[in-house]
Amino acid sequence: MKTRITADSTCDLSPELIEKYDITIMPLSIILGEKAYADMLEINPKQVFEYVDSGKGICKTAAVNVDEYINKFTELLKDCDAIVHINISSEFSACYQNACIAAQEVGNVYVVDSRNLSTGIGHLVLDASIMASQGIDAEVIAETLRKDAARLEVSFVLDTLSYMRRGGRCSAVAAIGANFMQLKPCVEVREGKMGVGKKYRGNLEKVIKQYVTDRLKDRSDLDKKRIFLTYSEAFPKEILKEVHSLVDQYGEFEEVYETSAGCTISSHCGPRCFGILFYRKA
Repeated sequence: MKTRITADSTCDLSPELIEKYDITIMPLSIILGEKAYADMLEINPKQVFEYVDSGKGICKTAAVNVDEYINKFTELLKDCDAIVHINISSEFSACYQNACIAAQEVGNVYVVDSRNLSTGIGHLVLDASIMASQGIDAEVIAETLRKDAARLEVSFVLDTLSYMRRGGRCSAVAAIGANFMQLKPCVEVREGKMGVGKKYRGNLEKVIKQYVTDRLKDRSDLDKKRIFLTYSEAFPKEILKEVHSLVDQYGEFEEVYETSAGCTISSHCGPRCFGILFYRKA
């Protein structure tokens, strides 16, 4: 049985990983003014930041619609027996709902609510592809992903709250207060929703080093098969070198992937956001 793996562009996987694991990506829409662009196909994060910083307005995002899912699923099923599609958390977008409607229309499509975002989704997508290559039944793959989603530890540190504020995800007062006090909050995904964890203070390099240490040091529950280091477009590359050293010191993961966030995630998190994303043991 041949199973295709598809996912929303919010999984933030690199082009190299998408090609290696033969994944089909469904882009969300990035809306600047009155015009919509396909995430990472017709627009990149740098263009999003330039537009927002120019004062022309905020960047909006739109879910993949039902017709887009129907068309893509129908096309792919000409060359496979089934599809497993992984969505961004249903708490963040209508993508999951739309994909489910399309799946009912098309048939032989198993839709998974990742309950996550960014490369938290990416972990599930890669695991789905590995299982598909082993000939595991699509329904079994989908059920395994739904269980494994609860083991994901997904968090990221924001350098500024201004993009969250512009997108309506935090108040202006909170953003001003955090920026004034040099606070950099750690945002965590819990049960499909975003919540604020530890609030760090200081320059970005100091904060990121402490964040990585807090997340990995002296942990006995780490699943060490894979970790993603995911960042937005303007995150300083020199800090990444230090992050790698800390990850090697505390985590000893079998696979360490660097990925940059696409337009959807970047538009809410800003240009210097950074996160580490991994599984806990079962």
